[in-house]
Amino acid sequence: MSSEQPKVIVMMGSKSDWDVMQHAGETLKKFGIPYTSRALSAHRTPAQVVELVSNAEKNGAEVIIAAAGGAAHLAGVVAAHTILPVLGVPMSSALNGLDSLLSTVQMPGGIPVGTLAIGKAGAVNAALLATAILARKDESLQQKLRDFRKEQQEKVIANSELD
Repeated sequence: MSSEQPKVIVMMGSKSDWDVMQHAGETLKKFGIPYTSRALSAHRTPAQVVELVSNAEKNGAEVIIAAAGGAAHLAGVVAAHTILPVLGVPMSSALNGLDSLLSTVQMPGGIPVGTLAIGKAGAVNAALLATAILARKDESLQQKLRDFRKEQQEKVIANSELD
């Protein structure tokens, strides 16, 4: 986390989700994006979720990443209380994350949640998508994304020989 005002809020339904969601934090750090992380439950701490989200925009946040398992309503509840982009990360759960995925992706029309992959890949990609959203107004962040993509390409090319 940064001492700067957070541009991204990383939320998760349980502290145990941090094992996966720390990868979102690490990715945001790589791009120098200030963020804050909180473990709040849509079911067990609904008032605290609404308070955080309702104040997010005036506190400088521009994107919210919300991760949850099981019923996975955190991203939907968050999206219902803000017009900021909400990126949902389904967590692995009783049904290997399929229940979480469906709960996150099947939002009713009018309350969008951008849904990423289950688990670590989703956490990393949510942070990369948040970075891309923020980069629309920040040329240095755009360049960091271009450099990141180029590095990915170079790694694949360097390891492309199979013989």
